[in-house]
Amino acid sequence: MKKPALSHFDQSGAASMVDVSAKPLTSRAAIARAYVAMPPEVLAALPHNKKGDPFEVARIAGISAAKKTSELIPLCHQIPLSHVAVEFRLEPDGIEITASARTVAPTGVEMEAMTAAAVAALTIYDMTKALNKAIEIRAIHLLEKTGGKSGTFRRPLAK
Repeated sequence: MKKPALSHFDQSGAASMVDVSAKPLTSRAAIARAYVAMPPEVLAALPHNKKGDPFEVARIAGISAAKKTSELIPLCHQIPLSHVAVEFRLEPDGIEITASARTVAPTGVEMEAMTAAAVAALTIYDMTKALNKAIEIRAIHLLEKTGGKSGTFRRPLAK
């Protein structure tokens, strides 16, 4: 069985943007997650943050970042985003961030969803670091992607 080749390198090994001009426009979606671990006292202080509501600021930051993914990651294509959403769930030891993105394009939207999750997590850190600089951003990963030639991917549930 042939090993899959990395798509962002040409035959000589140089970095190369993938040519998607011959690929059809298809509906694509992706969901990514990040986790911001913090002590309970930081979580309890979130509603009283002097900088404003960290969740709304992080939501806007994540959406804005998804729209700029091709500017941040050199070989990503500019794609028209149909929708981006960033959601938060409080856990006893932190905040779970879920970002989703959709497009109709010749290439996937995974990087946009992961960028949204990552920047939302960084924004939460920025808005809470005065309370505790040991806050950690963990586990930025793709949960699911649909559409395109490779079909559907769903991360298996952890055991």
